[in-house]
Amino acid sequence: MTLFSLVVWAIFGAVAGGIARALVPGKMPQGWLPTIMLGCLGSIVGGLPFGVGPAGLVGSIVGAVVVVVIHSYMQEGGS
Repeated sequence: MTLFSLVVWAIFGAVAGGIARALVPGKMPQGWLPTIMLGCLGSIVGGLPFGVGPAGLVGSIVGAVVVVVIHSYMQEGGS
């Protein structure tokens, strides 16, 4: 993985994290930096299999939503 690929995935992650935060209902106590980090994690998990491109962006958003939902659920104590 090149430096350029990492930068692209970080940008995908930031966008996916912002979209995921907007799509997931409820109050989330984390700020913008943890949201970007969760988005990057979701971007890698959901988008990496599809590569860089439109399918990768959609996969990144889906992955980020899943990671944000799991994180929100765990923050609430799993109830």
